[in-house]
Amino acid sequence: MTASTMTNSTQPPSAKPAPPAAPDIPARRAPAEPAVTFDVRHLNVWFSSNQVLDDISLQVPPKAVTAIIGPSGCGKSTFLRSLNRMHDLVPGARVQGSITLFGEDLYASHVDPTVVRRRVGMVFQKSNPFPTMSVAENVTVGLRLNGVRQKALLNERMERALRMAALWDEVKDRLHANALSLSGGQQQRLCIARALAIEPGVLLMDEPASALDPLATAKIEELILELKKQFTIVIVTHNMQQAARISGFTAFLYLGRLVEFDETAKIFTNPSNQQTEDYVTGRFG
Repeated sequence: MTASTMTNSTQPPSAKPAPPAAPDIPARRAPAEPAVTFDVRHLNVWFSSNQVLDDISLQVPPKAVTAIIGPSGCGKSTFLRSLNRMHDLVPGARVQGSITLFGEDLYASHVDPTVVRRRVGMVFQKSNPFPTMSVAENVTVGLRLNGVRQKALLNERMERALRMAALWDEVKDRLHANALSLSGGQQQRLCIARALAIEPGVLLMDEPASALDPLATAKIEELILELKKQFTIVIVTHNMQQAARISGFTAFLYLGRLVEFDETAKIFTNPSNQQTEDYVTGRFG
């Protein structure tokens, strides 16, 4: 064999051309959480000639508890009810300013207030189960009013809402009993379940534990801390300790005006306004 032949036989085969580079495909990401749930700008509310809220502006963060505090008559409940257009039901009520929910103007002319109230659930100060209905019927009444008729779906949503309200284990064998047969704390959690059954994005609570004993109040507070993992919660409370325990943000209202809005820890330990400090330390209110 000649040298030339040896050289040719030991040469490696020619390399195959490299495949073309794959195009850059951006990674698919989950949608980002909205930075703000409610954006309230220059909110004014009147009942006939009486102005109750005066130029309120604040932003409510998502999946957190925001407490609204202040002395009686300062406009706390009026502010809360502005967030789901309940004032539309009050003769002589007038709202001026802007409130957006996840960027949508709640008071735009094309927005149906009943749709707003489905998206923004409400729990009132006094538990108000429907007295002629059973436990199960109380939970599903909102679904039925919205046209849900499939029994399997109604049962599924009922059980899920009762579990979310930490009530299922206590009433699963009493679903057909009258709702008024429950204790006061259970009735309030039933009302929370009723609000959750229609799957709102936000939950408003107007002093939900003010009429309850300490044990029932503790259960409601535990429930709120669990629900904030899924919902934005805005709660009106007169109880400073409760606001400090369960909320991440606090707004202090006085005589219809927003005095201060900040993280709860700052409001209660180092507020920017002397009036806020006087209120949270019990000097007035």
